Amino acid sequence: MKLKTSIFTLWLSAAVFTAANAEAPKGYYNSCENLGGRNLLSELQDVIDNHHNVGYDGLWDVYADSDVRDNGTIWDMYSTKQWVFGKSKCGNYKNVGDCYNREHSMPKSWFSEGSPMKSDAFHVYPTDGKVNGQRSNYPYGECEGGKNLGTYNGVTALGRLGRSTFEGYSGTVFEPIDEYKGDFARTYFYMAARYNDKISSWKSDMLAHNSYPAFSSWAVKLLLKWHRQDPVSEKERDRNDAVYKHQKNRNPFIDHPEMAEYIWGDKSDQRWSSTSSNLPELNAAGEIKVIPTISGVEISVSDDARIPVAIYSVDGTCRFNGHAAGHTSFSLPRGIYIINANGTAHRISVK
Repeated sequence: MKLKTSIFTLWLSAAVFTAANAEAPKGYYNSCENLGGRNLLSELQDVIDNHHNVGYDGLWDVYADSDVRDNGTIWDMYSTKQWVFGKSKCGNYKNVGDCYNREHSMPKSWFSEGSPMKSDAFHVYPTDGKVNGQRSNYPYGECEGGKNLGTYNGVTALGRLGRSTFEGYSGTVFEPIDEYKGDFARTYFYMAARYNDKISSWKSDMLAHNSYPAFSSWAVKLLLKWHRQDPVSEKERDRNDAVYKHQKNRNPFIDHPEMAEYIWGDKSDQRWSSTSSNLPELNAAGEIKVIPTISGVEISVSDDARIPVAIYSVDGTCRFNGHAAGHTSFSLPRGIYIINANGTAHRISVK
């Protein structure tokens, strides 16, 4: 088995971490200092509400900034299709890969297609129309087996529909691939904050029909699980900045992912401060190397630091999600992988 890749070396500093963790304007979250639980969630609404509503048709313009890959195609979280902007918009569809449309990750039927939720770019994503239709308005969740729409003309559907296996809920759910579970969890946290004064009237088995905690107990556990297992990616940071340009508000849980713990998680009885921000666990200066080995890959971290690491195969399967320190080796079967080491993505091929 041969691993063909280059050695990636990244020199890191505390200043770099601060920039990567939050691109919000200085003082954007000042009013949230020393708040926690219900009070923090309520204050976040005051920070991010009254955003500029781009309108439903205006979402297409936002996507040209917010959901574009390096090669200029649309970033679709429901299929492997690389859509060309302005082409193949739905329309009618019969198969995976026919066209793309606007997916309300929090289905618009939950809030009776109300405004401005219907056109809020933070939760409306460009996705494959066929998979979007399969997901329908089912809640997100985890299932065993389930129905995947498969591959058609070289385009593979991502995600599956099936009976929930997550404790506390037994209904039908749509399970996205591992690579994007954290993205959707933080999207839902955003919706609970941005529309905290409205969410109590929305209708879904995921919701508690109140303003706090806003989500049913099983959904809180599920979303926190996904949030913790799939850390904020560069894709999310870039999207947060892009949507901010259009809507003039931000997703706090991308800027400060630790806020979720202070609202719903293990620290909900404590008060958040910007000094408690969940910066990467690396000393003021250090080096990360992703190094090929005979059987896989080794991640080397200097300065006795400990960093978050996630390894995904290209079909979205999570091979590892945890931390690495010192010299950590991973054995990988043949295939292509994306390694997220401390927020920086590396693509490798094991042959």
